[in-house]
Amino acid sequence: MTALEIRQLTTMSELHEMQKVEAAVWQMDPIPVHQTFTAMHHGGIILGAFEEDQMVGFLYSFAGFDGKASYLCSHMMGMLPGYRMNGLGEALKFKQAEIARKLGYDMITWTYDPLESRNAYVNLHKLGAVGAIYHPNHYGEMADELNHGLPTDRFQIKWELGEKKSVQPATWDIELVLLDGGSHGEPIIKKHLETADIADSSTYFVAIPADFQTMKQADFTLAKSWRQETGKVFQKLFDHGFQARDLLRTKEEAYSYYVFIKE
Repeated sequence: MTALEIRQLTTMSELHEMQKVEAAVWQMDPIPVHQTFTAMHHGGIILGAFEEDQMVGFLYSFAGFDGKASYLCSHMMGMLPGYRMNGLGEALKFKQAEIARKLGYDMITWTYDPLESRNAYVNLHKLGAVGAIYHPNHYGEMADELNHGLPTDRFQIKWELGEKKSVQPATWDIELVLLDGGSHGEPIIKKHLETADIADSSTYFVAIPADFQTMKQADFTLAKSWRQETGKVFQKLFDHGFQARDLLRTKEEAYSYYVFIKE
């Protein structure tokens, strides 16, 4: 990351440049500049990542309020191809948190697709944030390349910026896996999910594909099955007070495993 500069965007011309990166990454109409410009002047934080004078990534967030507390709502992040696997997303998030603390924010929230293992690993494992809420088909139908044809299920992240509570690493137990991957890549819900008292344990594990987008391109029906089956398990866990706290992930394995904890 030493070759890239991450800084706040402050001018209209920079926001126009962000639109170009946004359109290239998401293949959809970018956010209007009048919206991002207004957010920038009312508690929002908008970051750009630059290689020399070229913007190669961005992170857009705006002020939020739920009737009780204010927080920063991190809405969209994107990086050009070639800049997505070198820790840039993580660096953007840490810079965002640094500025948010200075502005007086205590929490940042955003959503992500729970079947995207790379995002889950950064959000939960590296940042130490929590998957606090499950939103089935949160955005409805979307036509962009990443979401087209599938329900837009999302986990809502809450990243507390104060003192972090230490979380003990979960002890792996195959008996506590509620959904696993089969020998042909299919999702398999364990039979005891329907009959077991979910309160029997404070920890459970749920498998997801290591590379969901590659699976989607190769076998759309299989990818849709993972969306449907994981949704059943996620709903039950969140309904019973569990939260996504970590992701166990290795590059060599076909599946990654969420760690769900109820405290």
